[in-house]
Amino acid sequence: MELTNIPHLASSSSFFFSSCTCRLLCYRGRRTGTGAITVFAAGSRCSADSACSEPIEQQNVDPLSVASGPANTHCYRRDFAAVALLPFLLPNVDMASAAELYDGSIIQNGVRNVLTKVKAAGVLRLVFHDAGTFDVGDKSGGMNGSIIYEVDRPENTGLSKPLKILRKAKEGIDQVQQVSWADLIAVAGAEAVALCGGPEIPVRLGRLDSSTADPAGKLPEETLDIVALKTSFSKKGFSVQEMVVLSGAHTIGGKGFGNPNAFDNTYFKILLEKPQPTSSGMPIGLPTDWALTKDDECLRWINIYAEDQDKFFADFRDAYTKLVNSGASWRTA
Repeated sequence: MELTNIPHLASSSSFFFSSCTCRLLCYRGRRTGTGAITVFAAGSRCSADSACSEPIEQQNVDPLSVASGPANTHCYRRDFAAVALLPFLLPNVDMASAAELYDGSIIQNGVRNVLTKVKAAGVLRLVFHDAGTFDVGDKSGGMNGSIIYEVDRPENTGLSKPLKILRKAKEGIDQVQQVSWADLIAVAGAEAVALCGGPEIPVRLGRLDSSTADPAGKLPEETLDIVALKTSFSKKGFSVQEMVVLSGAHTIGGKGFGNPNAFDNTYFKILLEKPQPTSSGMPIGLPTDWALTKDDECLRWINIYAEDQDKFFADFRDAYTKLVNSGASWRTA
């Protein structure tokens, strides 16, 4: 359950105290002008109490250390007391779902502790290779954490490093609250995009992990022509437009599309320029990237996203959400 689904809780207006606006922990951060991401983590702004007069910011307070740290203990004690009143004040709110919001902030903070811009592309690739096994026909595969059993496959070469990074995050998060690999990878991918300047993507929580590897041969091969590529994405439930916008994830990383640490629409601009190989002789991008330029429908979307980065961000956010929900099994309240 996303924060925006809780009646009135996501509003910036008065909640239930005239002198105190109490905010539940949310896994959707707010990026400030300095590049830091702020999360109102069970924070409260209480004009009647000078000891807790400002919202608690993520960069100053680590939710992973709140349980053991003395700082702001009186604020957190009152915050959780306020949360405890929710069943009486909002009787229609499912408290198990509300708890998932708190879990999300802990996951988000744990990922931020280990993630850098240089590591972002590898972490985002983990998302695509975990969720990309989904098959609409037999409902197999999808976002289920099975990638941890599949790193030795040829198509997953290089993914052991980002997996090691997230394993470190998981160890810290699990000390506070157990997190599935599927949820962790989904949140980490969203964090990677935001860290590199892309859109902030809210991620629903509650995915269950698979105990076995997904069937092999489900990921699109890098050498597919445009007809085979469209067929592959269609089998996963994605339209041509969604295929093109998700391909824009190649804008970060070492594929030669501009700044490897900046998530922007440079990918689409370079596709339209059709540049020659780099000075080192290495081709820019993958064959599947250039296959998009040979299809009129794909080319139309490439032009749209090359001209309008906001449109790219909005559509990528929607497609990413669909991707990380593909084939997922969900925890029940």
